[in-house]
Amino acid sequence: MRFGQQLRSSLIKDWYYYYISYDELKRSLRNTNFEHTPAIQQVHKQAAAWSEDDEKRFVNQLEEELDKVFTFQKVKSQEIIRRINATEKEVNEVIGRSQAAEQDASAKANEPDEEEFLLLEEDLSDIIADVHDLAKFTQLNYTGFQKIIKKHDKQTHWHLKPVFAARLNARPFFKDDYDGTVIKLSKLYDLVRTRGNPIKGDSSAGGKQQNFVRQTTKYWVHPDNITELKLIILKHLPVLVFNPSKEFERKDSAISSIYYDNTDTWELYEGRLKKTEGAEAVRLRWYGGMESDTIFVERKTHREDWTGEKSVKARFSLKEKNVNAYLRGDLTTEKIFEKARREGKKSEKEIDDLEALAKEIQFRVIDRKLVPVTRSFYNRTAFQLPGDARVRISLDTELSMTREDNMDGKRRCGDNWRRMDIGIDWPFSQLPKEDVALFPYGVLEVKLQTAQGQEPPDWIRELTASHLVEAVPKFSKFIHGTATMFPKRIDLLPFWFPQMETDIRKPLSHNFGLNRPGQSTDVSTSAAMEDDTDDELDGDEDDEPPAENDQNLQRLRAARDALEQHEQERHLDEANGQPNGNVLDEEERMAHKPIVHADEDYPLYDSDDEEEQLAEAKRVGGWTYRGALVRHHALLAGDKLLDFLKQAAPMPRPTQIPGREGRMGIPAGKGVSEKRFKAPPGKKIHVPVRVEPKVSFAAERTFLAWLEFSIILGSIAATLLNFGDNLSLASATAFTVVAIIALFYSMGIYLWRVSNIKSRRAVQYHDKWGPSMLCVGLVAAVAVSFGFRIAKGSEGGLRG
Repeated sequence: MRFGQQLRSSLIKDWYYYYISYDELKRSLRNTNFEHTPAIQQVHKQAAAWSEDDEKRFVNQLEEELDKVFTFQKVKSQEIIRRINATEKEVNEVIGRSQAAEQDASAKANEPDEEEFLLLEEDLSDIIADVHDLAKFTQLNYTGFQKIIKKHDKQTHWHLKPVFAARLNARPFFKDDYDGTVIKLSKLYDLVRTRGNPIKGDSSAGGKQQNFVRQTTKYWVHPDNITELKLIILKHLPVLVFNPSKEFERKDSAISSIYYDNTDTWELYEGRLKKTEGAEAVRLRWYGGMESDTIFVERKTHREDWTGEKSVKARFSLKEKNVNAYLRGDLTTEKIFEKARREGKKSEKEIDDLEALAKEIQFRVIDRKLVPVTRSFYNRTAFQLPGDARVRISLDTELSMTREDNMDGKRRCGDNWRRMDIGIDWPFSQLPKEDVALFPYGVLEVKLQTAQGQEPPDWIRELTASHLVEAVPKFSKFIHGTATMFPKRIDLLPFWFPQMETDIRKPLSHNFGLNRPGQSTDVSTSAAMEDDTDDELDGDEDDEPPAENDQNLQRLRAARDALEQHEQERHLDEANGQPNGNVLDEEERMAHKPIVHADEDYPLYDSDDEEEQLAEAKRVGGWTYRGALVRHHALLAGDKLLDFLKQAAPMPRPTQIPGREGRMGIPAGKGVSEKRFKAPPGKKIHVPVRVEPKVSFAAERTFLAWLEFSIILGSIAATLLNFGDNLSLASATAFTVVAIIALFYSMGIYLWRVSNIKSRRAVQYHDKWGPSMLCVGLVAAVAVSFGFRIAKGSEGGLRG
């Protein structure tokens, strides 16, 4: 859907006149001579160059649109703030009467009834819907200005983008921060929902715990959907505020982490990427700005499920002034916890555990020569009931990664444990381009602590299966940041890298979202918006602006038609057996398609080593290239011949496996598709392959079964030798040959399987040739026996 159509189908009817007149601006670019007929205008448009007068006219029109949008956004934002303040007074008054009635029986007559709470809840829902609408209004208009500027620069070859960026910053309607509004609405809605009795508990909600064991699922969230997602979640879970008595500031949500690794081996990176048993990640984290004095030293340890243990994050706090001495080994762990022992606020066992953890981390940093490599920064909004960690949802926005190393001739952090030239001043424009990477999405983490077999709440299941999020299991900021910031040093990439260039926005899949009281959400603005193409610059009938006298009616019709078209396409996809998720998402495609090339012996995501070798030989030239080219074409011819023989030979077809059930936003499906991703030259994309001990045991059992069969055949051959005639000798020889071939074949297959299991390669471990060849060999050995027996019988008959 192009942006013009998207804007027409997504606008709010009551705010119609305050949106950017995108069609008018586009028509202004097309028409430079308004007094002529459309045919003559087209000729003039092609022949005449964009003049200075045209540019002034267009800029003035653009300025008027910007003033209109900015003024409305400002007025509407102030109106929402006034409504929130008025509702806050009403909520406090109703809650006050409710509490007074509980404490004094004489005030019972003044106690609020259920209807008052329902009305307050309805008012707050209406305000939440207004905040959502304003956020969508802002997003659509900002996108409209960006697209019309891009269209202008491309069509006229006058560069307006740098100049207009300054004018946008002077009227920053798109920079409104809704975090403070979300927190205030969350508090009020929680008071009304609980009827003035919010759940009490430790607001840190796990901040004092040293070990965390949770089931975590991660998702990406497009920036267009972030505010809507926050507003949806706050209607079910309150925003977690660590210090309710303090007024919210932007820095309160900032979290920074420094990740450590050995820059020669990258052992921590590869261990976490491959999910090897016991793989560790060491990081130093602080909350708020650079002035924060408390630094948390953390260690994450990965545990395989088959061990019966869970992956654990353990940490202890340290004063910032002591970090360098601790990492160098100058500060002993006994010194660190000396004050804690004197104060006696923690038990002796708890302090001993923390001291043991501090010793282990200090030893690993010194022994493995770990140094700072990557910093991650983001602003986190956490949703959780205070003191109740059963359901915890966190949304990280403005995620960015920066380099912290001293490589490439630059001393970024020097001898310090972190660089000091940046703080929480996102997007870190003072850094060179190669030192910072801005992640394009928000990261949603859903952390559940449920009993065995217990399902998560329905609203979480609906949320994670909605169009607002994209499931990315096992996403790691450390892995992504390190792979992104060190492209020349990291060769093994995470599996989600091919998806980074894919638009994760999806059409509305089911009726899920924010509903205004008494109404329903008909149109989603979350659908993917394609960039305008060159064809659109020349004008499309479907994208022409409606007539002035019935623009309202036609835009409402456009919204209805867009929704009907989406529903028809969705039903058509379902009828054809296609998923109705994001059609651009290769991971979802893979989950919904059966295995096509089940016999291919390579990881799903891998670099094409053969093509790289051929390209290298071509650069060398001469006979090296000719030989490589001959081998390449010979392999292609062999593959074609083998495919032809496979098609010609009668073979059993594989049984279709029932599709697996979708869960927590990870789509259902039957297998993987034939789509292959190619990594950049010299790189490999790691495929997460689950390897448990039973896999190795299964390979060993299969080898022992073949070995047992070979021994039986050898025993039969030894028994036949005892008869001493030529027939027995021939039969024994045939069975011996089959036994030896089976023995060496099974040994080779076993070694090959063990090697691939160790390297966690996603290859086809099924042996489709061995059993068939063994049957052929046995038939041949028996045929030899029968042949000699028949020949000997015929010879005896002739003699008689």
